[in-house]
Amino acid sequence: MTDQHEELDISGVKIAIVDDAKTIRMMMSHTLKGMGCEVECAEDGYKALGMLRRFKPDLIFLDITMPELDGYQTCTLIRNAEDTRNTPVVMLSSSDGIFDIAKGRARGATAHVTKIPPESVLRELIYNHTQRNAAAA
Repeated sequence: MTDQHEELDISGVKIAIVDDAKTIRMMMSHTLKGMGCEVECAEDGYKALGMLRRFKPDLIFLDITMPELDGYQTCTLIRNAEDTRNTPVVMLSSSDGIFDIAKGRARGATAHVTKIPPESVLRELIYNHTQRNAAAA
């Protein structure tokens, strides 16, 4: 019997992290790279859009509270773009308030997590939202 770690193999999964806080980007990037993921980061919604088009991630972690273009606005733009329309978006927030969750869902977010999520939560989120398509094949 394999342990939970082996079952939820996320190595090679391409993850985008969009957060204006450098510490969050660095910590999440370090953790995800340690799990075998390819990671690219952007510090705001505008930079994210160009990066997403080029990098083509399998999943996007998106901070809600950012200057200029916030996470909700960025999520709407991600959903309206042909090449990212179906990419899972996990909203990152400093609270797990029902309002944040509802507003994120209304803008097309796939899931919501408080930052910084533990490794087990990250792994499960990534696995569940990126393996679905592979399992259907």
